[in-house]
Amino acid sequence: MINLEEALPPARARLAAVVRSGGDVLNVADAAATLGMSRTRTAKILSRWEKQGWLRRVARGNYVPVELELLGAPNVVCDPWVMVPALFGPAYVGGRTAAEHWGMTDQTFRDMVVCTARPTRKKTVKRHNTVFTLKHVREEMIFGTRKLRRSRSNVLVSDPHRTIIDMLDDPSLGCNIVHAAECFDAYLRSEHRNTGKLVDYAARLGNGAVFKRLGFLAERQPLAGDLVPEAKLRLTKGHAKLDPALECERLITRWRLRVPEPWKDGLP
Repeated sequence: MINLEEALPPARARLAAVVRSGGDVLNVADAAATLGMSRTRTAKILSRWEKQGWLRRVARGNYVPVELELLGAPNVVCDPWVMVPALFGPAYVGGRTAAEHWGMTDQTFRDMVVCTARPTRKKTVKRHNTVFTLKHVREEMIFGTRKLRRSRSNVLVSDPHRTIIDMLDDPSLGCNIVHAAECFDAYLRSEHRNTGKLVDYAARLGNGAVFKRLGFLAERQPLAGDLVPEAKLRLTKGHAKLDPALECERLITRWRLRVPEPWKDGLP
């Protein structure tokens, strides 16, 4: 059982203990351990606190604290990153959100891209006023990430190299191929540039379309180093689209890549 703080009424002290001992996102199991109660009873208590306005439910069995200043603790729910492990883990922040984090784009997006190993029926969900755009990945494909400390939570984010490869694997994660290409250019100009990592990650991911897109975009970049010959060595059979969301009428035979007409000589 917890030691209740004498300065607070018992009910308020229990709430304070749960908030302080839990992470940024509270769940029934952890709260039950703190309170020394059954999960059933704890779930009812959390539900009651939600109705009273102390907590906000963000998913089944998961809550974030509100009005924490009344409990002498900082309000952390304004940072949507802290919800990612509890709501979607195993998962990492990726795509255009990671590109923004690593300084590869000046654009700011309203959503947060999360690559998750959890089964998901929806591509977008809204939790606590944040829109999450979800991409399902196999758990063994969660690699090339960095651990960030956000408030009291450890959150994974794709490293700069994985961020680029993910956007070439699925251009929609970068919003579209135009923005993905701009991030790729920024990556090559940045301190993060490591063409060997790009090749290694692309090979590990196992999608032949990545090397076709990578080689095509690298051709026009003097900073691309050996990316062009490395991509040519790994060309797979068949044709891929530069961006599956676009009409791609023109075939670039050397890359086995179909591109929109304006892209035949590089960026439109």
